[in-house]
Amino acid sequence: MSERGEESTASTPAAPESALQPSATGSAADTIALLRALIREACVNDGSVGSGQEIRSVRVLQRFLADAVATGRVETHVLESAPGRASLVARLRGTGTDPDAPSLGLLGHLDVVPVDPDGWTRNPFGGDLIDGEIWGRGAVDMLYLTAAFACVLRDAALAPEPPRGDLVLIAVADEEGGGEYGIHWLVRQHPEVVRVTEALSESGGMRMGRHVAIEVAEKGSAGRRLVIHGKPGHASIPYGAKSASYRVGEVLQRLGEVMPAAQLGPLWNAFVSARIEDPALAERLRDPVRLDAALPHLGGIAGYAHAVSRITMSPTVLRAGMTHNVIPAMGTIDLDIRTLPGTTDAEVDHLLRVVLGPLADDIEIEHLRGWAATTSPSDTPLFAAIERAVAAVADAPVVPIMAAGGSDARVLRELGIPAYGFGLLGPDWSYERYREGVHGNDERIDVESVTLSLAALQRIVADRLA
Repeated sequence: MSERGEESTASTPAAPESALQPSATGSAADTIALLRALIREACVNDGSVGSGQEIRSVRVLQRFLADAVATGRVETHVLESAPGRASLVARLRGTGTDPDAPSLGLLGHLDVVPVDPDGWTRNPFGGDLIDGEIWGRGAVDMLYLTAAFACVLRDAALAPEPPRGDLVLIAVADEEGGGEYGIHWLVRQHPEVVRVTEALSESGGMRMGRHVAIEVAEKGSAGRRLVIHGKPGHASIPYGAKSASYRVGEVLQRLGEVMPAAQLGPLWNAFVSARIEDPALAERLRDPVRLDAALPHLGGIAGYAHAVSRITMSPTVLRAGMTHNVIPAMGTIDLDIRTLPGTTDAEVDHLLRVVLGPLADDIEIEHLRGWAATTSPSDTPLFAAIERAVAAVADAPVVPIMAAGGSDARVLRELGIPAYGFGLLGPDWSYERYREGVHGNDERIDVESVTLSLAALQRIVADRLA
């Protein structure tokens, strides 16, 4: 492991209120150029320690921020959790004259998931700009925001006066692999370097009707392994043996037939109000007894509605047998279980045994890696600034939502830091379109969405730090 840091601070008078106001022209062209450069670095994370090699994108960001660092207002740290697994933290120091000033974090990741080149119609790492769209793996998830975060920090550093509080770019490694070589390592090993009081990250900006979705919560993970025993024997004489493979099949059938019941949390009604126009359908969705029968009427949003209205259990990895001529004595099923806020491990185990029913007595349940669901309140000054910025830029209201998946923002929430999934995508970017772009083939984002997100971000930074 290695650490490299460059530090410089400057003492300056408090900034006038106009110092950090968004410029008329903005920096959209610079953000788009930076996004294309980050795509081309192809920091593909397959989950192994040697993948990612985010140091390449860190070097891109260092070059981009060179003018900001030269002002003497920005200190930067390049921090490697393993060879090549680098994160960049750039802190624009505030004036220090306002003890109530926030320290606003901009949390982005640099790694991207693997691609199947045969599924792409363009080079997934070309960063092509075609017909107003930037193509490439990571364009949506989440390099466009990481680029915008860097651009806003640079512009704030080059402004005539510094902000009243710190503005911190945290561009991390390994988000796609769970964050052990990124945000988790940073908060353990370098807590002061990444210290913030509030933060923006990914998983927001898609449209829910006329509303713009901002993520305030995300489900937890409670992975489980089901260990299933049978009676072994020679595969040529199956009579009298009891293959664990058959028993795995029985368990899978049970998991497919029994669904955990809906548990509608405080964000559910806001989602229904924003997205569902039909009053009769909305009424059914607000009733946990009638909700499941209404799901088929939701079209492409049904999967999201199902996921955030309950605990979900998805079989992902199956194992049974070692060789073709031996009836297996043991099989395992790995379950990806996503939990709602407040769910405990004991409740997950109890629910799983209820779902398994009569099969449960003969099955061992092992705990895999997991984490609790996290939530940030929607009555904070930062969330209010997001609302004002979205209204000003897009003339749209905001709806707080829960993400079905996970992000690095949960690590900050676990520390008591309010963190929100941000973005402001174009009017045609429904939740369904957003999900198709994330980890999908032909991933791309349009210039309009980058420009809107940048404009809203500039206003948020000005609102909180001017």
